[in-house]
Amino acid sequence: MRNVIITLATLSTLCSGAAAQDADIGRSLYHTHCATCHGLEGRGDGPMEGVLTIKPVNLTELAAANGGTFPVERVVKRIDGRDPLVSHGSPMPVYGDYFARMFDVPIKTPSGQPVLTSQPVVDLVAYLREIQKID
Repeated sequence: MRNVIITLATLSTLCSGAAAQDADIGRSLYHTHCATCHGLEGRGDGPMEGVLTIKPVNLTELAAANGGTFPVERVVKRIDGRDPLVSHGSPMPVYGDYFARMFDVPIKTPSGQPVLTSQPVVDLVAYLREIQKID
């Protein structure tokens, strides 16, 4: 009976497309793994900016550049490596092994469809949503 309850709870979470998101954990992950290129405030002005072939994007303007909607699926896949960006001879992110764990946590896209990724990516996306500029 216990296994049935655990299975139903897991399926319920997967079907809902909702995952626990922690922007504070995401902030910490961002400062550890992303700020070197994207800058402490996410504006694309990190200390590595000058040596990269492709300038890091201003992460505070992702929603604005996408008609006001945060591009969840594109961001998730860029971070976890399924949509690679070659930015100085290697795919972005250089920490791909950390973020490209098992894709077992769902996060909802604006259309309501879930996309599976890892918990660190879910937390990082929560932080990136938090730093979006609102015009």
